[in-house]
Amino acid sequence: MAAPMLRCISRNAWLVLPLGLREAHSAAQGLLAVQKARGLFKEFFPERGTKTELPELFDRGTGGKFPQTIYCGFDPTADSLHVGHLLALLGLFHFQRAGHNVIALVGGATARLGDPSGRTKEREALDAERVQSNARALSQGLKALAANHQQLFANGRTWGSFTVLDNSAWYQKQDLVDFLAAVAGHFRMGTLLSRLSVQARLKSSEGMSLAEFLYQVLQAYDFYYLFQHYGCRVQLGGSDQLGNIMSGYEFIHKLTGEDVFGISVPLITSTTGAKLGKSAGNAVWLNRDKTSPFELYQFFLRQPDDLVERYLKLFTFLPLPEIDHIMQLHVTEPEKRGPQKRLAAEVTKLVHGQEGLASAKRCTQALYHSSIDALEVMSDQELKELFKEASFSELVLDPGTSVLDTCRKANAIPDGPRGYRMITEGGVSINHRQVTNPESVLVVGQHILKNGLSLLKIGKRNFYIIKWLRL
Repeated sequence: MAAPMLRCISRNAWLVLPLGLREAHSAAQGLLAVQKARGLFKEFFPERGTKTELPELFDRGTGGKFPQTIYCGFDPTADSLHVGHLLALLGLFHFQRAGHNVIALVGGATARLGDPSGRTKEREALDAERVQSNARALSQGLKALAANHQQLFANGRTWGSFTVLDNSAWYQKQDLVDFLAAVAGHFRMGTLLSRLSVQARLKSSEGMSLAEFLYQVLQAYDFYYLFQHYGCRVQLGGSDQLGNIMSGYEFIHKLTGEDVFGISVPLITSTTGAKLGKSAGNAVWLNRDKTSPFELYQFFLRQPDDLVERYLKLFTFLPLPEIDHIMQLHVTEPEKRGPQKRLAAEVTKLVHGQEGLASAKRCTQALYHSSIDALEVMSDQELKELFKEASFSELVLDPGTSVLDTCRKANAIPDGPRGYRMITEGGVSINHRQVTNPESVLVVGQHILKNGLSLLKIGKRNFYIIKWLRL
């Protein structure tokens, strides 16, 4: 058999289609070309030497089996997914939309070893209990995202299934010696050592542990297990996973004689070129208790003009003609930041749902536009998320409570004349309104919002949230 090669579909392959046929064509063979054009699918493996080539696998007209099953793995090295995981998930969602079945595989076992791909040093070891806890949280996060996707974007259409599995389910049943005897003999050391991820680590000062070295063997076995039990023939992964995907292809082909395939998605990097993620310390999390909807919204809203068109193609389901129209409007009205707002809205809606998007917009109005209306409908949780460094107090509203009383009970100003002067000199505001009379009695509807909260600001940056009791 000819050596498998990487496949790169021409960027122009789909652009010759009439506009009205683009979305329809993407449901069959054109699905791969459309996602290649969007920049979401980067490389395909193998290109030639297979009985059925990858595009034919998804083409009903050439005898492709329908639906196919596609999987992507997510190691629970933390208790939340982050923005760096989104492109792989969106890849799964695009296949699901085309009627195929997709599997999100949580690496409850493989996370114990640590994937060396794209890393210059070994991951910090996690104990079994921590990994199990993270795996449960990741499974819940994946199911929530899949539910948002189905609820907000399906519009009554029939899609393929979305299944979440954990590879600890099959490794827990394996005896070490039996596993090595049955599996390890099918891997050649020279091939494993030739992987770029392995070469880079072996040349580093830290070297590479045996546990990390064996990671690609377990990932290959995952692919084999899903092929045998779920008919999965396609693995999706970040571009740094290509070596591991190749190991899976070689292992399955040796054991079964069948062909499987790999598709890589690009890695998202920061402005400095660092991969976004937990290890790099720059993760933008998808769990609300780690990154609020407002913070996620602002992350995408702040993207520069030279990235926003690419991100609209990668992170949203908007048709390419609509993205072209958005960018054309941006040329004439750049100050409105229309593409950034649409990008932020689409991603926040997918991750946090319609209410999460509404929350992000309320917080944006309250913080950057000093909107009293937005403050009045914000929940305690939203205020805490928006003003993370703010002190939170619960106070009883006694008759005659003054501005000075409030500031002192919240420990927002020092005692004595200095605190008094901070108010009279204009250094204090309540609900975005400056107050200069320390003896002013608090008025419900002005100093105390309809939701029973007050936002106290001292100086330019110090915020205090007060929840009033017994109103």
